[in-house]
Amino acid sequence: MKRLIAIAAGLAPLFGLLLLWQLASASGVFPPQVLVPPSEVVATLAQLWRNGELTGHLGTSLFRLVFGFLAGAATGLAFGTAIALSKLLEALFAPLFQAVRQVPVLAFIPMLVLLLGIEERFKIVVVAVAVFFPVALATFDGVRAIPKSYFEVARLYRTPVLPFVTRILLPAAIPPVLTGLRLGLTRGWLVLVACELLAADSGIGQMMEMGRQMFRIDVVLAGVFVSGLVGFFLDRSVKLVERRFVRWKEA
Repeated sequence: MKRLIAIAAGLAPLFGLLLLWQLASASGVFPPQVLVPPSEVVATLAQLWRNGELTGHLGTSLFRLVFGFLAGAATGLAFGTAIALSKLLEALFAPLFQAVRQVPVLAFIPMLVLLLGIEERFKIVVVAVAVFFPVALATFDGVRAIPKSYFEVARLYRTPVLPFVTRILLPAAIPPVLTGLRLGLTRGWLVLVACELLAADSGIGQMMEMGRQMFRIDVVLAGVFVSGLVGFFLDRSVKLVERRFVRWKEA
């Protein structure tokens, strides 16, 4: 019963927003081309789903997200672990890393377009860059927080570097690393949609941009809804894995 009440309380603002939206569109204050009613957006979503346009664009965006996320997460894990374990590497690369991570990822887009063009690798690299920084920072903090006794035992038994990193360090740093992966995944999705709005021939962002050019606000709002829904489920999925791992570790 309490769970049902909590769900209803969480959905109440959404239903309230939809009601206000419907009333505002029905009032005639705004032109119907500018503020389309929710029912029309739902109908557009259904139509885009039936003709395969929505699934095609969504599949393309998720393809780019998966490959960009894997590349960014792998390099972020490696870089964060390296500078956390080596004082020399930290002294060499940490200041540059801290400076560059302050720059919005979208600011790299003009330079990446010049270097890579607007083909698929451009979108994948943009996602990888967006994922790299939160994962690297979380990995660095997670490895640095590991008790020194772990290192002393490994040194005592002369554990090789690779097994020590993969079997001891990274599992011990999993909670902050998972947080970094969750932030990187959602950040990568947001940056990808923005990138597709600017320079793409397919994807959810490009579908929204084409809707804007044709003054199809219903298509734009349908794209906003789908991108928000995907981002929500990505975040909740990783958070669920994070919670289960923390419970398993505490048990």
